[in-house]
Amino acid sequence: MDRVKIGCNYVKQPFWKIVLGVPLIYLPILTTVPFVLIGIVLVKTHLKYVGAMEIKSYGDFVPDWVSHRYKNHEQPTIVIPWYHFAHYRIFWVLNCKLYCPLSVALFRYAAYLVEIVENWWCPFAHGRKQEYTGGAIDRSFWHVDPADLVKLHPDDKKNPIWNEKGGE
Repeated sequence: MDRVKIGCNYVKQPFWKIVLGVPLIYLPILTTVPFVLIGIVLVKTHLKYVGAMEIKSYGDFVPDWVSHRYKNHEQPTIVIPWYHFAHYRIFWVLNCKLYCPLSVALFRYAAYLVEIVENWWCPFAHGRKQEYTGGAIDRSFWHVDPADLVKLHPDDKKNPIWNEKGGE
């Protein structure tokens, strides 16, 4: 498995880089998340308008609160001399129980919705299409009308990601 190298390099970073780098984790809240939320509303509305049903909710992507390893009173803390707020458990609860899992869930949910759109409008195989199984659908746009179905490559006609009947 390919891994990103970070832990082995963290201790080698100059202090000024760490001080400047830590607050950068919060900028996506202000810059990216609002646009992702707007995108989710638009894509989900599009899917509903073209007839999609049984779309998972955002909550399906959020881990259960009880699945977190630490309870609030056990949450580890770390003393960062220049960042006083990090000394408190509430800092780690807000980060580890809220910010991280909710952010990951948000981006996974957005990707899921886009996979559904891709499988609906573009049921044409490419090198990474098998990774779109999370957004599998019953039939694609091209499988609804038999006149359009004949235009598809045989592998695209029977792909179970966008045709649950396997080519029928």
